[in-house]
Amino acid sequence: MSQIRTRREFFRDLGIGAATVPFLLNLPSLCFANQTARKKRLVVMFSPNGIVPKTFWPTEEGDKFTFKESLKPLEPFKNRTLMLKGVCDKIRGDGDNHMRGIGCLLTGTELFPGNIQGGSDTPAGWASGMSIDQEIKNHLQSKSETRTRFGSLEMGVMVPDRADTWTRMVYAGPNKPLAPIDDPYQMFNRLYGRVKDREVLKSVLDDVQDDLKKVGSKISAEDRQLLQEHATFVREMELELKEAGKETLSHAVPEPEPGVKEENDNIPRISKMQIDLMVNSFAADFARIATMQYTNSVGGARFRWIGVNEGHHELSHNPDSDEASQTKLTKINTWYCEQLAYMAKRLAETPEPGGGGSLLDNTTIIWTNELGKGNSHTLNDIPWVVVGNGMDWKMGRSLKYSQVAHNRLLLSISAGMGHSIKSFGNPDYCQSGPLDKLT
Repeated sequence: MSQIRTRREFFRDLGIGAATVPFLLNLPSLCFANQTARKKRLVVMFSPNGIVPKTFWPTEEGDKFTFKESLKPLEPFKNRTLMLKGVCDKIRGDGDNHMRGIGCLLTGTELFPGNIQGGSDTPAGWASGMSIDQEIKNHLQSKSETRTRFGSLEMGVMVPDRADTWTRMVYAGPNKPLAPIDDPYQMFNRLYGRVKDREVLKSVLDDVQDDLKKVGSKISAEDRQLLQEHATFVREMELELKEAGKETLSHAVPEPEPGVKEENDNIPRISKMQIDLMVNSFAADFARIATMQYTNSVGGARFRWIGVNEGHHELSHNPDSDEASQTKLTKINTWYCEQLAYMAKRLAETPEPGGGGSLLDNTTIIWTNELGKGNSHTLNDIPWVVVGNGMDWKMGRSLKYSQVAHNRLLLSISAGMGHSIKSFGNPDYCQSGPLDKLT
């Protein structure tokens, strides 16, 4: 009997409604097929416009390193952090470096020819291949023991509504970009399928309380606590969304050309809500793959809450000799690192359902960027910061490579998630196989 059939019969026999099912799928004592093996999870977090190398990369290599200012928020997770310097995006062809930086970041392959003009380079279209997160998602979804309700979640924070190469990093296949959901209300609606209108928002739990009582006698005491925590989270998130509905959470649609200055003082609030939704979705086993995209390539957000009034992309073009701009860019990347640290903290404090340890013990977060440095637009030394123990890599280190192709890292990520492949993206950059020194 199939896993899906078993679930359906169980819920039918108890008279469980469809609205209740999301609360039950990850309860270990119900013994569904995909709860028996270790759950490996992957998050790819993106922020734009490069970094300030001197305030980002540790000077030292190995396990005796010191975090520079941009990465200081990761101090509590030092023994769970891995920094990879010298991993480069070697994909060339059509498009400018901002376009290829984000479009080839997870696909490892060229952009199609197209009519989207960027900078002074040739115009380009969408990426010509699938992104690695979707490759891994498809692998996990192909097996009953790792299949989840959604497979993957594409999340964002203030991603422009326009669809072009600068705004998309996830691809279901060639010419198939996937738009991230950057409105927490819409993500909440997708996860729980009940909320239709902020003006008439009703409690999701009102319709499921009786169902939760029905299953209470069928599960362990630990699962009853997990179920209560899940229900409490949903109610709290719902109340937060009610309050958010009184204000404007959505952002104005920017002008179609790249590099437009955007501003949205709700970015910190939206970031926290999206991270909380992601962590809860992992605890509920809605998905094991997620992406979190902050703004977009050439993103022009203004970080007024940390005292930076200029647009991010505008600042990133200023020369290294402009110390004031370098300081502001460092503050921006430090803020992004704080979001990474908050995500790690939430995962670390959330117990792994049905197993020892926490969600962070089984989750790998990878923070990256479309450029190594904003003012030079280099695709060398793309920042790759890894946090968490989901792939059994040797953590707590600063590693330096000699300008290796990032396709090899994509192969390593796939292998770490249990899906060994010999080539991904452009095969010319896969010949040396996965990166060494990771395990």
